[in-house]
Amino acid sequence: MARFSIIPRQPKFFEYFEDSVANLCKAAKEFSELLENYKDVSIRVARITELEHHGDAITHQVMKQLHRSFLTPIDREDIALLAERLDSVMDFIEDAANSMLLYRIEQPTKRARELAAILVAITNELCTAMPYLRKHTQMRQILDHCVEINRLENEADAVTRLALAELFEGASLADVIKWREIYEHMENAADRGEDVANVLEAVVLKHG
Repeated sequence: MARFSIIPRQPKFFEYFEDSVANLCKAAKEFSELLENYKDVSIRVARITELEHHGDAITHQVMKQLHRSFLTPIDREDIALLAERLDSVMDFIEDAANSMLLYRIEQPTKRARELAAILVAITNELCTAMPYLRKHTQMRQILDHCVEINRLENEADAVTRLALAELFEGASLADVIKWREIYEHMENAADRGEDVANVLEAVVLKHG
C-alpha cells in the first residue's frame, strides 16, 4: 500500500540560490576577463547574455516554487527579495557588457577594469556565503561576508566617482555619454550586490 506524507517535501530554494550565485560568479568573471583581454567582444558578450538567460530561468523557478509552496525554509518575502536582487546584479552586468558592444568601445578604461574586478570580488563573497544559508548552526558566518561586500561596494562608489571625474577632464561629449552609462551599470551591479548582502544579513538576524 502506498504511503503518503502529509508534510510537503522541502522546496529546493537553497539549491536555486546557490545555482544563481554560481551563475552570477561566472558572468562577473566573464565580464572582467573581457575587459582584461578585450578581444572577440561580440562572442564574449553573447556568453554573458546566455548566462543572464540562465539566471532568468533560475529566478523563474524560484518564484514558481514560491507560489506553490505552503511551507518555506525562510520567510517568503526574503526568498522573493533574494531572487529579485540576484537577478538585478546579473541584469546590470549584462547591461554594461551590452553597452560596450553597442557603443563600439575600442578599449576599456582602467577604472572599468577596476570596477569589474570589484564585481568579481562581490560575487565571489556571495558564492562563499550562500551555502551557509541552509546550515542553521553556521548561518552567522554569512555576516563576515556581508561586511566585506559592504566594504567592496564602498570601494566601487569611490572608483566610480574617480572614473567620472577623470572622464569629465578631457573626454569628448560622445565618450562622456557612453562611459557614464557603462559606469552607472557597473555601479548599480555593485549596489544590488550589497542589497543581496543586506537581505542575507536580515535572514541571519531573524533565523541565525
